[in-house]
Amino acid sequence: MTLSQKRWLYALWLLFIAAFALLHALHLSADFPNHTPWTSDWAKYTDEGWYGNAAIRAHLYGHWYVSGDFNPAPVVPVLPFLQWLLFFVTGVSIQAARGLSIAFFFVNLLLSYLLLRLRGPRWVALLALTLIVTSPFLYCFSRLAILEPVQIAFLLAALNLALRLDRLRRPLAASVLIGLLFTLMLLTKTTAVFLLPAIGWAMILPLWRNKKLAIRCTLAAAVTFAAAFGLWMALVIRFGLLADFKYFFFINHYDKPKVFYWPLLSFWWSFHGGLWIDHILIPLAGIMAVLAALFCVRNFFRGRESVLGRLAATPEFGAFILAIAGNIGFMTLQNHPQPRYFAVAAFFCFFLVALGTAALFEESCTFCSRRLAPALLALIALAAAFNGLQTLNYAAHPEYTYIDAARQLTHYIDAHPNGNRLLLSISGDQLTLLTQLPSLCDDFGTEDLDVKIARYRPGWYAAWNDLDPGTLSDLHQHYSLEQVATFDALDDTDRNLLVLFKLHPLPNGQVRSPGDQNLQVLLPDDKVQIEVE
Repeated sequence: MTLSQKRWLYALWLLFIAAFALLHALHLSADFPNHTPWTSDWAKYTDEGWYGNAAIRAHLYGHWYVSGDFNPAPVVPVLPFLQWLLFFVTGVSIQAARGLSIAFFFVNLLLSYLLLRLRGPRWVALLALTLIVTSPFLYCFSRLAILEPVQIAFLLAALNLALRLDRLRRPLAASVLIGLLFTLMLLTKTTAVFLLPAIGWAMILPLWRNKKLAIRCTLAAAVTFAAAFGLWMALVIRFGLLADFKYFFFINHYDKPKVFYWPLLSFWWSFHGGLWIDHILIPLAGIMAVLAALFCVRNFFRGRESVLGRLAATPEFGAFILAIAGNIGFMTLQNHPQPRYFAVAAFFCFFLVALGTAALFEESCTFCSRRLAPALLALIALAAAFNGLQTLNYAAHPEYTYIDAARQLTHYIDAHPNGNRLLLSISGDQLTLLTQLPSLCDDFGTEDLDVKIARYRPGWYAAWNDLDPGTLSDLHQHYSLEQVATFDALDDTDRNLLVLFKLHPLPNGQVRSPGDQNLQVLLPDDKVQIEVE
C-alpha cells in the first residue's frame, strides 16, 4: 500500500470515528435508551439531578444549599461547579448538562489517542477509538450528566503526563500538575482513590533508572495533592459543611454478607459485571492481559524476547491493568456494582485489546503473527460492527417517555395549585433539572424525613410504582395522601410508573405521633390506589 493510499485510509477511518462520536451529541434531551442490558442503573432517574443539584439550585433559587436535604457538592464539587459556570450561558437544562458530559467524552477521545500514540502506531490508537465510539455501553452512559466522563478525563490527562515524565524538560512541574489532576479526580468522584495506583505506576516506572528523580516527582505530586485537598477540607469545615461531607459516605456504605468469604462473592459479582460493557471485547481484554503476563514471565526465566512480553513490561500496560483492577476493587469493597461504574474500566479494556492485537502482529511466532492476529482482528471488527449497529439503533430511535412524564407531572402541579409547589421525591433533583420544578429528596438528607417535611411543608409527593412504608409513616405525621395522576416513565418494572400524590395537611395543624397508630399503612382519609411495599 502506497503512502498516499494509507493517508486516504486513515482519513476515512477518522471520518468514521468522528461520525460515531457526533452521534453521542444528538437528541440530548432523550431518555436513557429503554430495554438495554443496563435497565436497573440508578443513574437513569436520579444521579444527573443529585450531583448537579448545587448548580441547579444556585441558578434557579439563588442558593445552592438546602439545609437537611441531600447536598453532595461538599464532597464532589467539580461537576456542579462546571455546570454552574455553563448555566450562566445556557440556562438550566438537561441538554446543557448532558452537553458538558459529551464535551468531556470528546476530550477523552483525544486524550486516549495521545496516550496510545506514546509508543504505538497510529492504527492501534484509531482501533481503540473505534471500539470506544461504537460501544453502545459508552454511548448510553457518556450521554448522561454523571461523574464518570469528567473523572475519566482527569485520569487520562494524568496518565498522559505521568508516562511522559522521562521525556519532559520539567518533570517536577509536570508532577505538580499530576497532583492537581488527582485532586480534581477525587473531588469529581471519590472512587479516584482506587485509581491512584495506576497513576503512581505510570509515574514511577518510566523514572525507575533515576530513582532520585522518581522520588522527587512522587513527593511533588503527593505534596501538591495534600495541600490542595487540605485546602478544600479547610473550606468545608470553615463553612460548616462537615456533616454533609460525612453523610455522603454514610449513605454510600452498603451492608456486607454475613459469611466470612463475602469478599470472594463480591469480587465475582464485580468481576463478572465487566460483561455489562461487552460480551466479546471484555473477555478478549482479559485474554490479552493473561497472555502478556505469561510471555513476560517466560521472557524473564528463559531469557527470550517476545513482543507480548515487552508489552507487559511497559508502564502503560501496568497502568491500564491497575486502573481496571482499581475500578473492580472499588466495586468489590462496596459490594454494590452498578453498570455506570464500569465506564472507567471500559476505556482501559479497549486499550488492552488494541495493544494486544498489535503485539500479536509483531510476534516472532509465525502462528501468532500470520494466523492468530488476523483472526483476532476479524473478531474485533465483527464485535465493533455489531456494537456500531446497536449504537446507530439507539441514536436513530430516541425515546422521551421519562422527560414527557416529568413535563406532564409538572404541568399537572401547575394546573392544580396546592399551596406549596414543592415536590418531595427520590427523583426530585432529576425532575428539577428536567422541568425546573422545586423539589426535596425523600430518601437522602442529613435531617430525618419527618423533620424535613415539617420544615419545608411540600405540597406534592411522587413515588415509583408503590409506596414505601417508612416514607408513608413520615408523611402521615403531617398529611393525608391523594393519588391524583400516574405517568408512564421508564422500562424498569419497578419504576415504569411515576405516581403523583397531592398532600393534604391534617386539619387544625394536627401532627400525628408515630406512637399513636400504625402510620405505615394506608389510613381512612387517604385516597390511594397503588400498594404499600
